[in-house]
Amino acid sequence: MDDTQRIVMTGIGLTAPNGNSLDEFRQSLLNCKSGVTHTEIRYMGKQAAGLCDFDEFKFQSKKIRRRGTRAGSISIYCSNEAIKDSGINWESVDKSMVGVYLGITEHGNVETENEIFEMHQNNLDWKLWSPHHNPRTVSNSPAGEVTLNLNITGPHYTLGSACAGGNVGIIQGVQQLLLGEVDLALVGGISESPQTFGIFAAFAAQGALAHHDDATLASRPLDKNRNGIVISEGGCVYVLERLSAAKARNAKIYAEIVGYAINSDATDFVNPNSERQVECMHKAIKRAGLKISDIDIVNMHATGTGTGDINECRAVREAFADSDKTFINFTKGHIGHCMGAAGALELAGNIPSFTDGIVHPGMNVTDLDSDCELKNLVFNEPKFIGNVNYILNNSFGMLGINSALIVKKYTV
Repeated sequence: MDDTQRIVMTGIGLTAPNGNSLDEFRQSLLNCKSGVTHTEIRYMGKQAAGLCDFDEFKFQSKKIRRRGTRAGSISIYCSNEAIKDSGINWESVDKSMVGVYLGITEHGNVETENEIFEMHQNNLDWKLWSPHHNPRTVSNSPAGEVTLNLNITGPHYTLGSACAGGNVGIIQGVQQLLLGEVDLALVGGISESPQTFGIFAAFAAQGALAHHDDATLASRPLDKNRNGIVISEGGCVYVLERLSAAKARNAKIYAEIVGYAINSDATDFVNPNSERQVECMHKAIKRAGLKISDIDIVNMHATGTGTGDINECRAVREAFADSDKTFINFTKGHIGHCMGAAGALELAGNIPSFTDGIVHPGMNVTDLDSDCELKNLVFNEPKFIGNVNYILNNSFGMLGINSALIVKKYTV
């Protein structure tokens, strides 16, 4: 294939509940270090949540941060870190040929809740409503804040794709590069979800909000005693470019994107359809021109809900029935569910396997659910498997959106 039609990752910037760089994040995953703590949620008291601890003012002023959003600050931090990591000479880049494509779950809830709360503390005085409300709450805000910060004049938008958002943002960037719409893409996913009480209340109403006296044990995907989702925030942004451009500047290349698929269950608002998940994984593998047995690692979406875990395990079991060399892991036991950022973050946590040959473990499994038993499931202890060439990342969301993304180890 022509190098202009091959898309590679040359920079990664992230913030997760347990790390603010790829190296720190990876070590936390290998060492089963949780980023989940108890935090005070308005009206609801202490709840298990994954909050990020990064410097919001590293790449923006306090004045601009006050005008913007938490989601925007995450996007700005991750984008700047990704560009720095890529080694690209940003001053020489044609900003009109840079695109920003970020997957999100929801946006604007935080600002709306906060302003309504302030009105109720002040006799419903509507004049307290912020003049910054509109630009803060439009759905393109997180990506738009990146363009303002980095003087990008190319296209930008967010992709409302629920918890498949991280994968979907990456896929969109790949497609735009292949179409020639941009020469460089900042892609991935972000979430500010724990900053709003509404999402906690909604999951609690569904009986799907995780709880445990020890917050680090609250997120327990695949465990028989799991009791729901830990709501977390985070972000991960990649620099994507054509292989021809990356080679021309002798760039460090993390991985090549070789396969992807997005489909829909068309079944239920929240309950997943394992048949559609199988189809999504197989479609991505077919697009990549691979055999099932070529996939070395599958990172599961694995949210920690009974229905979600069992259906996905059924799908993975069926999709990889013919492979004895595919290893399975999951990430949300470490960080909770980072919603729109989940897919991009979890993929990043696995990419170092190309170098070290280790599958990071899922964590917090003390009593594996018998319905979640899988061949080569890696949990509680990392596993060295040697040469890793292909990683498949699952990321699924409400309203039945499924995504699967395959990255390949780059070799000269």
